[in-house]
Order: sequence, then structure tokens, then C-alpha cells
Amino acid sequence: MLLRRSISLSVLALSISCLGSGIPLTYAENLPSSAAAPTHAAHSVTAAKKLAALAERYYETQAQFEPIAATYNGDSRYDDKLPQTLNPLIKAKQIAQLSQISKALSAIRRNALSTPDQVTYDCLQFEIAAAIRMSKFNDRLMPVNQMDNVPLTLAHFASGQSAQLLKTVPQYDNYLNRIRQLPEWLQQASTNMREGMRRKIVLPKALVISMLPQFAQLVTEQATEHPYYLPVKNFPAEFTEADKLRLSKVYQSTIQEQVLPALRRFNQFLKDEYLPASRESTGWSALPGGAQWYQAWVEDQTTTHLTPEQIHATGLKEVARIQREYAALGPKLGYQGKPESLPEWMEAQTSYRPFKTEKEVLDAYIAIDGIVRKKLPEFFEKTPKAALEIRPEPEISRETASDHYTAPAIDGSRPGVFWAVINKPEDYATTGMKTLFLHEGQPGHHFHLATLQELDVPKFRKVGGNNAYTEGWALYAETLGREMGLFENDPAAYYGHLSDEMLRATRLVVDTGMHAKGWTREQGIQYLQQTLGYSEAVSRQCIERYMAWPGQALGYKIGSLKIMELRRKAQDTLGDRFDLRRFHNVVLSDGTLPLSLLETKVLKWINDQKQMK
Repeated sequence: MLLRRSISLSVLALSISCLGSGIPLTYAENLPSSAAAPTHAAHSVTAAKKLAALAERYYETQAQFEPIAATYNGDSRYDDKLPQTLNPLIKAKQIAQLSQISKALSAIRRNALSTPDQVTYDCLQFEIAAAIRMSKFNDRLMPVNQMDNVPLTLAHFASGQSAQLLKTVPQYDNYLNRIRQLPEWLQQASTNMREGMRRKIVLPKALVISMLPQFAQLVTEQATEHPYYLPVKNFPAEFTEADKLRLSKVYQSTIQEQVLPALRRFNQFLKDEYLPASRESTGWSALPGGAQWYQAWVEDQTTTHLTPEQIHATGLKEVARIQREYAALGPKLGYQGKPESLPEWMEAQTSYRPFKTEKEVLDAYIAIDGIVRKKLPEFFEKTPKAALEIRPEPEISRETASDHYTAPAIDGSRPGVFWAVINKPEDYATTGMKTLFLHEGQPGHHFHLATLQELDVPKFRKVGGNNAYTEGWALYAETLGREMGLFENDPAAYYGHLSDEMLRATRLVVDTGMHAKGWTREQGIQYLQQTLGYSEAVSRQCIERYMAWPGQALGYKIGSLKIMELRRKAQDTLGDRFDLRRFHNVVLSDGTLPLSLLETKVLKWINDQKQMK
């Protein structure tokens, strides 16, 4: 959401560090003398209060400027607003406010804070520095792609099953106000994209072609046929007839008279102007300043200073390692050919595709969940309080979506959800389901993100973070399947586990290959077909995801490598005294951390355990 390779502690110690100045590699406990204690205590209280105020100010700033993100985080106060940061003046205002917070943060004496507050200090410093650094590039000139665009997000919200709740009349009004703002958002997006056309900062043509059908679905003849009208078709039973009549009329008129004309104009702009101006090249490095831009993405997504070349080499080595595993596993599956051809052979085995209905797929995941739940107490001291639900991905986003997880709302209004993308049940294979559930469900994303909601930490830490920890933990969680016995006597499921490992290994290769080494889209597709045994269509969907989200696929393995390295370090150092349940608690107990802070924390825990008798 992955890869497995041993990197020496010394190499990672040099390469994995927090981005931004001032983030330390160790938590230093500055113990005052008894004479200085009262003054130190006063400074500590003052520093803690200032830090708490800045943390809250940071959260509020980001929620106001990024209201859709706030909705996803369960903060409903801005459910009636769309982000306006495509406007360069508003974006500049956002960055100016972040810079002010950063300046105020630097004035706080870090060594006057308690250890928990030092973690908050470091995380806040990291997030602000990363946001300011990335703002120097021109993301606003490419505001839509096939993976992520506001019009499609609003269609997803219309189902009432996603982040935006549609259960009350005020909530219906909030959603209506949000779609009312879409014409202005589309106009600003068009303005930015035309600027991008002039500056040669445009999407690859292949991504525009993939995006066109999504926008075609949003251009209907009648408002009543539009995805945004779906809430009206699903009124809660408790709504009065007067409310239903008012909302039906205003939804219909807003969509017909304001939203549809704007969507038609934008759709026409995409086809007639932007598509011809889009680029034939594939990677980020083809853009003006693209090499530096991609390196910034790599650092942002991995929280390291690893270079694309280092990551590419790691991926190639990992591919070779997993192919050696294929060689040992193949005969257990009845396969006698070359290891590199095992994926293609497995793809042809129809016996692993037994499903006929969506319900059968969902029931299979529910059964896996039941098995995993019984195993969890052996591996974890604590389990999340929030429920985990398994739901099918809404139809409008199935063609481009990947299986994913959404965290519980902060206010407890919705559970954690594992979204299974089931386009054709008959094509859904059983081989990868156990590993996928461990990653997207529990103990992967659910144990991290639902537990995070329970921590006594500032709001920004509950909803923020970094890709390397988030996806690194979920990838690490996949490896627990072997220890849980999920693959015992099930070589096909273990193949699915290795196949997912291979997917993450190839991501390191193709992401850096396309964005830093000049690979074409077609080279990337061919590599996935040959290495993973994927069809051309599935390989193309994967490659276009990596094209649209540079560096996003890299954090998985880099994060999991660090967690596995720290576990080995703890096991080697503590021997029989190593407790896996406590190790997992240490990794999860502060929520999302940059990798250097996670390393410092775990090494301190190892040292403390050594000192105990």
C-alpha cells in the first residue's frame, strides 16, 4: 500500500534523517540541578503551553485551508467548503501562516519540554518544514489527475458512505453548498492548467486520456441523472416532506443551472485544449526543474535522503530475492518452469478465482477477519477500540481505485473501513486476499490509524504524518501472516504474499525508473507484465498511478525496512527477553513518526530493556 531487503544499520543511520533543520537524532533528557528546578519547571510549563497553542493553531490553519482533508479526518466543521488553495494568493497566505508558526516554534526551548512534548515539537517541525519545502514546486498547475480530483471526490461523497455524512438536513445543505462552489474551483483549475500549458508543466497525455472517462460520467443531460443528485434519491426516512421537497428542488436547480454547465466547460477544455497540449514524456524529470522536484517527492514520501539511484538498486535486488523464493515455492503449487514465469502461470490458474458475486468476495474477507482476530492477542498488547468494517468500493471510483482503508472519524461518528475494489467478482483471486487484509485491515492500517485516534496527542498528530511510517507499518503487518500461520498448508496464499512483496519491489524499480532514469510508460508496463505476470490493463493502471503520484509508492518498503531492522536489533540485543507484543506497542504508541524519530525511540527502549534486571 512493499518489499523486503536487509540494509545495514550503518547505511540507514546515514541516510534516514528527518527533513528540515533542528530535528535531533536523540531525545536528550536535560535534568536540572535542584537549585535550578523551580525555574526549569516554570520554563517547562510555559514552553508546553506555547507548544500546545502552536499545535492547535497549525491544525486549525490546515483544516481551514484544506477542508476536504478535514472532512476525511472526521472534522465536519468545513463540510460546506471546497479548498481554494489553487488560487496562488490564497496558497501564499497559507504558507505565510505556516512560516509564522514555524518561527514561533523555533523560539520555544525544546529542552524545556517533557519527552512526549518533544515528540510533538519534532513532528510539528517536520510537517511544517515539509509543507513549506513542497510549496516551492508547481503542483497547483496540475490540479487534477485520474487518481485524485475534487469533482470525483464529491461524487464519492454523494453516496453518503464515504467521509462526508449525509444523514441530517444540515448535512444535506453542507454538501449542496460544497457542490455550489465547484464551478469556481473548476474555473481556477482551468486557469492554472492553462498557465501550466504555457510553462510546459502539464500531465502526460496517457493520464489525461485515463481521466477523460471519469469526467464524462460527470456530464449528464439531466441533473436528476447526475452522481451529485444521489443524496436526493436516498433521503433518510425521518426527513419531512417539506425538507424533501425543498432539497429536491434546490439540488436539481443547482446542478442543472450551475454545476453541469461548469463541468461541460471543463470537460471540453480537457478534450480540446489540455489533451493536445499534454506531454508525450512519462516521468517527473521531464518537467522544468523536474529532477529536483522528484527528489523532493522522494524525501517527502520516504522521510529519508536516499537518492532515486539507491532506491532503484534496492528494488532490483529485492526482485531477484523474491524470484529465488518463487523457485522454492513453485513445485509446491505444481509448477515446474522458470521462477520468473511463475506469476504468469498463476494468473492462468482459474481455480483461484471461485467467486461469482460481490457478496461472496466480501464474505471471504469477513472469514479472514475472523481468523486474524483470534491471532491478534498473541502479537499485540492492545487492540483499537474503533470497529473495522469491510465495504465494497463505490461503483463510480472502482475503475481507477485500489483497495484501501479509511480511518475512523476523530469524533467516533464512523468506523475504520477496508474498501475492497470488486469490479468483476469472477476475476477476483483468492491468492492475495489474506495479505491484502493484513495490510489494509488489521493489524495494518487499522491498528495504526485507529489506535492513533485514541492517543492523547494534539489533533495534527492524529490526522497527519508521513507515508513511510504509515505504509511501512502496513507492509510490516503483512509479514506477520507467516507467524500467524495464515500461509501454513496454503502455498497459494503464500504465493499471494510473495506476489505482493514483488509488487512493492517493482514499485521501487519503476517509480525511480520513470521519474529519474528516463523510462517510458511502456517500459514500465512491460516490466510489470514480465515481473508480476499482470495483464497489460492491470499493469497500465499501476504504472499510471505511479506516474500521477511520484514517490508515493516508495515509502512502503523504506518504512518496513526500518521497522524490520529495528525488530532484528531488539531481538539480537535482548535475546530471550525480547517481547514482540511490547515491541509492537513501542512502534505504535506515539502514532506516526518520521523514521529517524521512530529509530531513536525504539533504540532507547532497547537500551532501557537492557538495563532492567
